[in-house]
Amino acid sequence: MESLPNSRTEPDGSAVFRVLSYNIRSMRDDTDALARVITACNPDLVLIQEAPRFFRWRKKLSRLARAANLVILTGGATAAGPAILCNLRATVERTEDVLLPLTPGLHRRGFATAVVRFGAARLGVLSCHLSLQKDERHEQGGMLLDRLAGMGVEHAVAGGDLNERPAGRTFRRMADDLQDCWATAPWGAEYTSTPADPHQRIDAIFATKGIEVLGCGVPVGHPGVTETDLRAATDHLPVLAALKVPAS
Repeated sequence: MESLPNSRTEPDGSAVFRVLSYNIRSMRDDTDALARVITACNPDLVLIQEAPRFFRWRKKLSRLARAANLVILTGGATAAGPAILCNLRATVERTEDVLLPLTPGLHRRGFATAVVRFGAARLGVLSCHLSLQKDERHEQGGMLLDRLAGMGVEHAVAGGDLNERPAGRTFRRMADDLQDCWATAPWGAEYTSTPADPHQRIDAIFATKGIEVLGCGVPVGHPGVTETDLRAATDHLPVLAALKVPAS
């Protein structure tokens, strides 16, 4: 498998960076395996879903970040599960955790959002975990697009567990407005669920039209990422993308 480009800043000020999206199931599985997978992917940004939300949740998330040589950017319980981790290459402009309208009887959902810079390249970032209920999920997909449009940035990336396959109407709605990074530049493997029997793509990374997608997919066969760790870490497979953002 051809390796993804490494993070770097180009002479023209544009930035190549890696973003990983990962549903970590509240760290209820093998946290050491989880940290090894994240570390091997060498991401600049990690869009997490199902971060710990209850007792001492910050301490648990901090432990994972530290083990993967990252820091917590935003999110966790304050966004009802989504979170963003980053490395020290990212300069943080601002963060905001957004709680979405609650439908009685269903889980509270939210977005973890931030604006960061890699040198002269400025980027909006959003981590999401959409509803299991299709009508609510479709509404949340619209809210996600509105949120990205309102961040005041030209370039943005969103990733997460969509709870829907690419043929679904919410997935299609997002792919109409944004680049579905796997469809744009497939790399690695496609399916994200389940680690023991990968048969569906329900996790994805999206980028606004001005971002160049250099490669995106499940990092199966990536150096340092073992099948044993992928199965032990959580109940989803991660999605890794290399993206290039122009200088602002």
